[in-house]
Amino acid sequence: MPSLLARLVVMTASGPVAWPPAPIRTERLVLRASEARDRAAFVELFASPEVGTYIGGPRPRDELERAVPAVPGRRPGCFVVDLDGAMIGMTTLDRRDAQRPGHVRPEAGEAELGYLFLPAAWGRGYAAEACAAALGWYADALAGEPVVLCTQTVNGRAMRLAAKLGFTEVERFEEYGAEQWFGVWSPVMPSR
Repeated sequence: MPSLLARLVVMTASGPVAWPPAPIRTERLVLRASEARDRAAFVELFASPEVGTYIGGPRPRDELERAVPAVPGRRPGCFVVDLDGAMIGMTTLDRRDAQRPGHVRPEAGEAELGYLFLPAAWGRGYAAEACAAALGWYADALAGEPVVLCTQTVNGRAMRLAAKLGFTEVERFEEYGAEQWFGVWSPVMPSR
């Protein structure tokens, strides 16, 4: 299934969206396309019990070592979050599956913000900084398109980040055996 960005490339009013975009620089971070040097961090990210707490648990490291490609995450919508030359996490903007609950459009297919960070990077504001930068890029590239976010209500960190980023609650529902919070972010467009 193509990502939302690949699907929307020809549909944007401002012309095609190039992927990967030029690296996005924030005060402390760089959001960039994945490179071969990120492979070990990808394996660590998906093998981490702490990271896996709210996403179905960690995956076995030996399985990941066999399955993760030489350049992981090389696809439209996936940004590596880099701090001082090393991957500390990732942010994604993918199309939300139409079969899942939670949509703000009747035809579904909204962009969904996702993020994962290595536990050593937690508690320093990196997720907020990286997600805000990804949302800003998205608002520029695909003006007026909403972005959704879904997280378990028991994930207090994710709930606080959603509020900090400006997501507003649309609904709550049961999925994957847990109550989910579903919100939407719409960029504020300047009035003309």
